[in-house]
Amino acid sequence: MEDNIFQLQYALDTFYFLICGALVMWMAAGFAMLEAGLVRAKNTTEILLKNVALYAVSCTMYMICGYMIMYGGDLFLSNITGDGVAGAEEAATYAPSADFFFQVVFVATAMSIVSGAVAERMKLWAFLAFAVVMTGFIYPMEGSWTWGGNAVFGMYTLGDLGFSDFAGSGIVHMAGAAAALAGVILLGARKGKYGPQGQINAIPGANLPLATLGTFILWMGWFGFNGGSVLATASVESANSVAVVFMNTNAAAAGGLIAALLVAKIMFGKADLTMALNGALAGLVAITAEPSTPTALQSTLFGGIGGALVVFSIVTLDKLKIDDPVGAISVHGVVGLLGLLLVPLTNDGSSFSGQLIGAVTIFGWVFVTSLIVWGVLKAVMGIRVSEEEEYEGVDLAECGMEAYPEFTTK
Repeated sequence: MEDNIFQLQYALDTFYFLICGALVMWMAAGFAMLEAGLVRAKNTTEILLKNVALYAVSCTMYMICGYMIMYGGDLFLSNITGDGVAGAEEAATYAPSADFFFQVVFVATAMSIVSGAVAERMKLWAFLAFAVVMTGFIYPMEGSWTWGGNAVFGMYTLGDLGFSDFAGSGIVHMAGAAAALAGVILLGARKGKYGPQGQINAIPGANLPLATLGTFILWMGWFGFNGGSVLATASVESANSVAVVFMNTNAAAAGGLIAALLVAKIMFGKADLTMALNGALAGLVAITAEPSTPTALQSTLFGGIGGALVVFSIVTLDKLKIDDPVGAISVHGVVGLLGLLLVPLTNDGSSFSGQLIGAVTIFGWVFVTSLIVWGVLKAVMGIRVSEEEEYEGVDLAECGMEAYPEFTTK
C-alpha cells in the first residue's frame, strides 16, 4: 500500500515538474515575440533566429557540461538518467531527467534576456558564440554556488550567509542582465539613438501587438517558472504552496503593470504601452525571489515597487547612453536586485547582508566573465555589424531575408 502511494506521488510530482518545465520553455516564445515587437521591422528575422537558436544552444551546452558543473557528478549522462540527482535533496520525489529538463529551460531564460539588450546591431554568430560560454560555463558556475549549494571559490556558502532566491530573481534574471550589460557596454549604442548634443531619440518598435502577445506569454509561463520551483504538488502542503505561489505571481505582475502605467502617465503625460508591458514583467521579476511567503497584498505592493522602479531605470540608463532596445537590463537586472532585497521582509530564513553578498557574487562573476568573453569575441571576430549593414537592417545582412518583405521599398 505504501509503495503504491509512493509511486503515485512520484508520478504526480514528476508530471507536475514536466508541465511546469514546458510552461517555462514557452517563455522562449514570449521573449521572441516581445523582442520582435520592440525592434524595427528590418531587424525582426534576426532577433527571431537568435531566440530560437539560443534555446537550442542552451539545451545542448547544459547537457554537455552545464548541468554537471552546477550540480556535480561524474558524467552528465549519469546525472540525467541515474537513480538520483546530485545536489537536489528532493531527488527521490521526481524523475532525475525531469529535474534536468526543468533546469535547462531556466538556462535558456537567462540567455534570452541577453538577446533583446544587444538587438539591432550585434553579429549573429558572435552572439551564439557567447551563448555557448554563457550557458555551458558562466551560468552553471554561479548556479553551483546558489542552488547547487557549493562554496564560492571554496571560501563560503551563500546559503549559510542567509542568501535565498526561491526561483531566480538573481540567479537567473540578474545574471542574464549582467551578461547583457557587459555586452552593451562593449557594443555601443545603435546609430542615431543619441544625438551630438546629448539628446535621446526614440526608436519605436515595429509591432506592438507582438510585444503585447509576448508579455502575455511570459506572464503565463511565469506560473511554471515560480510554481515549478516548489518542486512538488502531490501532498496537501505542497499543493497549498503551489497555489500560493501562483496567486502571488499573478498579483505581482498586476501590481507592476498598474504602477508602471501610472508612473509613465505622470512622467510623460501619456499612457505608455511599452512601459506598462515592462512594468508587468518587472512585477514578475520582483516576486520571483520569494513568491511563497508574502500575502497577496504584499505581492501586489512588491510588484508595484518593481513596476515603478523599472520606468525610472529605463529613463536613467538612456541618460547614461546605455542603449537597451527592450529594457531588459532594467527589468531583469535592476528589478532582479530589488527582488533579492525584498526577500527578508517576509522570509525569516534570509538576511539583508546575505542577499547583498549573494547579489554582489552573482553580478560580479557574470559581469566580469561576460566582459572578458565579449572582449575576446570583439578582438577575434568582431561583435558589431558594419554601419552600412546596420542601416539596411541585420535581417538582410545576417539572414538574407526579411520578416515583412511586402512592406519593403526598393
